[in-house]
Amino acid sequence: MSQMPSKDEILQWISDNPNLTSKRDIAKAFGIKGAARIDLKRILKELEAEGHLEKRKKTYRDRERLPPVSVLQISGQTSDGELLARPLEWQGEGVEPVVMVLPRASDPALSEGDRILGRLQEVKGEAHHYEARLIRRIGTNPRKVLGIFRKRDEGGRIVPIDKGDGKEWMVPGDATGGAKDGELVEAEQSGPKGRLGLPRARVITRLGDPSAPKAVSLIAIHQHGIPDEFPDDVIAEADQMKPAGLSGRDDLRDMPLVTIDPADARDHDDAVWAHEDDDPKNEGGHVIWVAIADVAHYVTPASALDREARKRGNSSYFPDRVVPMLPDRLSGDLCSLHEGVPRACIAVRMQIDAHGTKVGHRFVRGLMRSAATLTYQQVQQAMDGAPDEACGPLMEDVIEPLYAAYHALVEARQRRQPLDLDLPERKVVLSEEGKVLSVNFADRLDAHKLIEEFMVLANVAAAETLIARKSPLLFRVHEEPSSEKLETLRDVAEAAGLTLAKGQVLKTAHLNALLHAAGNTDHAEVINMSTLRAMTQAYYAPSNFGHFGLALQAYAHFTSPIRRYADLVVHRALISAHGWGDDGLRPADIEQLDGTAQHISETERRSMVAERDTNDRYLAAFLSERVGEEFTGRISGIAKFGAFVRLDETGADGLIPVRSLGREFFHFDRDAGTLMGSDTGLTIGLGQRVTVKLSEAAPVTGGLAMELVSIEGETVPRGPSGARGKPPRRKHVKAKRKADKVKRKVERSRR
Repeated sequence: MSQMPSKDEILQWISDNPNLTSKRDIAKAFGIKGAARIDLKRILKELEAEGHLEKRKKTYRDRERLPPVSVLQISGQTSDGELLARPLEWQGEGVEPVVMVLPRASDPALSEGDRILGRLQEVKGEAHHYEARLIRRIGTNPRKVLGIFRKRDEGGRIVPIDKGDGKEWMVPGDATGGAKDGELVEAEQSGPKGRLGLPRARVITRLGDPSAPKAVSLIAIHQHGIPDEFPDDVIAEADQMKPAGLSGRDDLRDMPLVTIDPADARDHDDAVWAHEDDDPKNEGGHVIWVAIADVAHYVTPASALDREARKRGNSSYFPDRVVPMLPDRLSGDLCSLHEGVPRACIAVRMQIDAHGTKVGHRFVRGLMRSAATLTYQQVQQAMDGAPDEACGPLMEDVIEPLYAAYHALVEARQRRQPLDLDLPERKVVLSEEGKVLSVNFADRLDAHKLIEEFMVLANVAAAETLIARKSPLLFRVHEEPSSEKLETLRDVAEAAGLTLAKGQVLKTAHLNALLHAAGNTDHAEVINMSTLRAMTQAYYAPSNFGHFGLALQAYAHFTSPIRRYADLVVHRALISAHGWGDDGLRPADIEQLDGTAQHISETERRSMVAERDTNDRYLAAFLSERVGEEFTGRISGIAKFGAFVRLDETGADGLIPVRSLGREFFHFDRDAGTLMGSDTGLTIGLGQRVTVKLSEAAPVTGGLAMELVSIEGETVPRGPSGARGKPPRRKHVKAKRKADKVKRKVERSRR
C-alpha cells in the first residue's frame, strides 16, 4: 500500500488481528517501508495518547475487551427468542458490546433483569460481540442433592447417597427431567416442604447408572465429605466484590507478565516474566518476576468467604470437575489473571546470578495485566522452533528470557540436589458423557519444569522474608524418612543389586544416586516407587522443620492462594510484615495457626484420597470392557494376601490374590518383600516383570483382580492339585535369603 492508512483502518486491523499487533506487523500489513515507518510510529503514538490503544512492550492491543468471566444482566430477547445481556463490568470507552446468552437444557429459566455470572467467548461476523454460557444466576444459591431417583405415579422421590442424610426429596411430575427409576441424579431444591413434609426438588442432571464413570467423582466428593456447596452468605459476599484499583499498589501493568498453564486450566493464579539483570555487580544474572493473584484483598479475615475457605482448606481436582476453595466469582474471575484485564497481585522480584543462586529479592503489592494466556505446549513448541501467533511476538522479550533464567536455575538445582523421582503422572481423558476415552501419561516438558522452578524460588523468598521480619506463618514441612522405612528401601535396593549409603546423615543426594543407578535398569520403576513410599507425608506447621525432599532449609507455600488456604495465610503474613493494609494476619489468626495447620493438612489428605479413589474407579471402568485380556506390568507391592501389579499401559494397580496362585501354601516374608511357594519354590518379589490376565474390574470400588500368567518371561508353575502344601520351614527360608544376600555381595565385589 503506497498511501498511509487512516487511524480507523489501523484500529480495524488491530481488532481483526489481535495476535499481529506489533509496529512491524502493522507496517507489513499495509506495505509501509523505509522512512514511512516514522509516520506510522507517529500515528500509533497519537492513537495511544487518545486512549484508543495501549502499548505493551512492542505490541499494541485493543483495550476494549471483556474479561473471560463477567457479571451480566439479561436485557431482553431477539425476535428469535435468543437471550441478550449487557456487561455490568464494561470499562471501555467505545460502544458497549452485545452479549448473547446460550442456555443449556439444564440451566434455570432467565428473564429480563436477572444478573448472572457468565463465561464469555468473543465472536466475529455476528450482530452480537460475545456469547456467554451461564455459570450461575447471581443472588440465588439453591441447595443441591445427589441421590437415587425412585419413580412414583406422579413424579418421584430422591434418596440421597449421603449416609448422614436420611430425608428424601419429592420431585413433581414436571421436574423429573426424564429421570428413570434407579438412576443417579443431581437435583436442586425448587420449593419449600410439600404436603408430605418433604422438600421439593427438580432434577438438573441425570447421571444414569450409579456405577457409571460420570457419577464417580460426585460419589467420591460425598463419600469423603468434601463440601461442594457454598452457603448463601458466601455467594452473596463474593457477588458484591468489585475489581481492585491502583490505590496503594505498584503499577505493574506495563510489565509483560504471562500465565503459563495446562490447556484445560480453570483459573490462572500465577504469572511470570524474566529479563537480563542490568546491575553491573551481577554480570550474566537474571531478574525473575513472579506475580500471584491477591486473594487476600477479597477474602478478608473472619469474613464468610474466609470461614468457608478455611473449612475447605484447598480445591479438589477430578477428571471431570473441580470443587473450588473459592466461589467462581473469585476463582474464575476477579482473582484469575486473565489476559488484558487489570488484576490485583502480590509480586516478588528476584535476582539470581549467572549460576542460578538467588542474590536478592523484594515483594510488592501491585496491579498487573497479563500480556498473554499461554499453555505449556504452546511455549514449549515456541522454544522448539515453532511459535504460533500468540507466542511469535513474545519470543524475544518474554519467552527466550524465561528459558535463559530457567537454565541458570537448573544449574543451581543440580548443586542443591532435591529428590529427583521419575514418576509419570496419569491423565484420565473423558468424553462429554463422562466415558473414559483414554488413560495417558502426561508429558514432562521443560515448560512445566520452568514454572515449577520459578514457583519454588518464590516460595523460598516468601519464607525467608517472613523469617527475617519475625512474622508468624505456615511453613510447608517435609521431614526426612524414618529409619524403619529407610531399612525397607535398602532391602528393596539390595534385592535389585543396588546399594543405599548407610552409617551417615541421609541426604537427598544419596537417594538420587540410588535412583540414578537404577535409571537404566528394569528396576527403575520399583526403586522410584519404593523411594516415594519411604518418604514422610508433607504437612503444614507454624514451626520450621525444613523441606527434606526439596533440600531446602525454609519453605512456605505462596504461589496458589486461589486453591490453597495455606498460601492465603502466607499472603496475609506478607501484608502485615510490609504494612500494606489492614487485611493481613490478625492476632486471633496467629493464635490459631496450630489448629489451622493441622486442619488444612487433613483436608489436603482428604482431597488426595478422594482424587485417588476417583482415578481408580475411572480406570476400573475403562478396563471393565477388557476383562480376560492379558497385560504386562511389574510387581509393585507384596502383602500376605497377594501381590500388587502396576500395569505398563495405564499405570493402574491390580491385585493377584494369593488364592489364585495355585493350591500350594505361599509364605509371606515381610522383610524380604516376597511370597514363596512351598511346593514349586515360586518366589514373587518387588520389581519383577509379569504378564497377567485381567479377571475382574469393579468400577464401583475401583478394584482390579488379576491372574498371574508369567513371571520374568517364565510360565508360572502350579502347585499339586491336592490340598495346599505345608508352610516351608522358616529355617530353610532364612538360610536361603542369607545365602542369596551373600551371593549378591560377592557378585558386586567382583565387578
